[in-house]
Amino acid sequence: MSESPFRRLLRYAETDRARIYKASILSILNKIADLAPPALIGVAVDIVIKKEASILAQWGVEDSFHQLVVLAILTVLVWGAESVFEYAFQWQWRTLAQDLQHRLRVDTHRHLQKLDMGWFRDHKSGRLMSILNDDINQLERFLDGGANDILQVGTTVVCVTGVFFYFSPGIAMLAMLPIPIILWGSFLFQSRIAPRYANVRERASLINSQLANNLSGIETVKSFTAEEREVQTLDRLSVEYKEANADAIRLSSAFSPLIRMAIVLGFGATLVYGGQLTLDGQMEVGVYSVLVFLTQRLLWPLTRLGATFDLYQRAMASVHRVFGLLDTQTAIVGGEHTPEQVEGGVELNDVSFAYPDREPILDVFSLSIPAGQTVAIVGPTGSGKSTIVRLLLRFYDPQSGQIALDNTDLHQWNLDTLRQSIGLVSQSVYLFDGSIWDNILYGRPEATEEEVIAAAKAAEVHEFIQTLPQGYHTPIGERGLKLSGGQSQRISIARAILKDPPILVLDEATSAVDNETEAAIQRSLEVVSKDRTTIVIAHRLSTIRHADKIVVMDLGRIVAEGTHEDLIADKGLYHRLWNVQTGEKGA
Repeated sequence: MSESPFRRLLRYAETDRARIYKASILSILNKIADLAPPALIGVAVDIVIKKEASILAQWGVEDSFHQLVVLAILTVLVWGAESVFEYAFQWQWRTLAQDLQHRLRVDTHRHLQKLDMGWFRDHKSGRLMSILNDDINQLERFLDGGANDILQVGTTVVCVTGVFFYFSPGIAMLAMLPIPIILWGSFLFQSRIAPRYANVRERASLINSQLANNLSGIETVKSFTAEEREVQTLDRLSVEYKEANADAIRLSSAFSPLIRMAIVLGFGATLVYGGQLTLDGQMEVGVYSVLVFLTQRLLWPLTRLGATFDLYQRAMASVHRVFGLLDTQTAIVGGEHTPEQVEGGVELNDVSFAYPDREPILDVFSLSIPAGQTVAIVGPTGSGKSTIVRLLLRFYDPQSGQIALDNTDLHQWNLDTLRQSIGLVSQSVYLFDGSIWDNILYGRPEATEEEVIAAAKAAEVHEFIQTLPQGYHTPIGERGLKLSGGQSQRISIARAILKDPPILVLDEATSAVDNETEAAIQRSLEVVSKDRTTIVIAHRLSTIRHADKIVVMDLGRIVAEGTHEDLIADKGLYHRLWNVQTGEKGA
């Protein structure tokens, strides 16, 4: 049987157990102080009726006026204590909620960073954002108030029940009569409402996914005049979310009225039976007053159980999703190999790979890339060129065969060491929201100002940056939308240069730029590729003609390899691609 979300949450909060105990004790003390005023009202009634024979007179305060003064002082002390405890428990619970949600969000995000790319392919980013944000906030809302409500209801039941049985077991039995009905209704409500709120959380994540998808692709949406279609899609998802919530609300809204009717029966029975005992002289008027007020204090908070359980179930549905994510295991696990120096020699031996539910994209593929050489990989779209890069970075693992770096299987490499040894410049440039400086520095956060500027100069982007109003500290907008494609590409190259890896991978790095920008990038790459292993994946053959070796791929296999001149003379696939791009008949 799987562990309940509540038990799992308690186990996660093990380090906060002392704080939980402290907050719980403060909640209980606050409720005890809150239950004292009905007793004081009973004493006041006793003073007015019995005067010198009241309970305070028995304690040595005989004068009625002095009794009232003492009662007033006791009232101030009780209310003061209640106020102090209320401040203290709210501070404890709310700071605990903040700390716990902060730690849970960071831990979940940290775990998310470790999951493999194959897992991300199957899970929508909007759903993940919903878990990291909405679900954890739902837990915070419960800890802010719901935990205290449950504790105080429990304290009320225990304290009032004890007082009732002390003064009148008969009245106690009548007052307790609705409680089994209330508890039965609460557990029934909990079992019925839980799946409804799980559905609500899933619908909320679908809305987040749609919004993230829409905002990320807003340029495409506008270019296809699809704004209204996007609105209609969101409208449909929002209606589904509203209907899921309405289903939960219909049930949760019925809880309090039904419980209220059970409560009024107990209150009425206490009122009549206790009143009759008082009229018959079997009970003091002051005691009757106390019991009537305590009955109200006992039963009335139970009407809030519906709202409290509602908050609890929303939180537990969210906790289930959060810990479900934390329990996800990554398929890519690193080893312990962390050499002091990486030479950069790469070997792929009989590698076969297919993406899930797809035909194999690499079929018994072998390739040797000597350390320090520049090797270009070319071929038609879908031939498997970019897949080689993903396998080298261990975003995925091959189904068979071996990939080695410096004669050591990639499975033995520490993942951080492996990926720090490879600098990737992709055709799909991703720049983070922030400044140009922030994005270049992302390659090596500890780099100096001189190193950042040197990297920008090597990428031939320094002069452009100098023309901007704020220079390196110019904001570039989300995903670098304030820059052209070529400018973004050069900044990504500067980022890779600053990283200074022993292996540089250029995956279609010049595919989306104009000829002038391409020439600038080529000059940069000729400089940075010296004394390091460089893997260039390209469609534009003019950019790789000076590579030490060119590998031609088709349908997941190598069909030719050699220098540019060798492949032109071979009259094969490379020669045909060259003719298509240049119209030339030779080198």
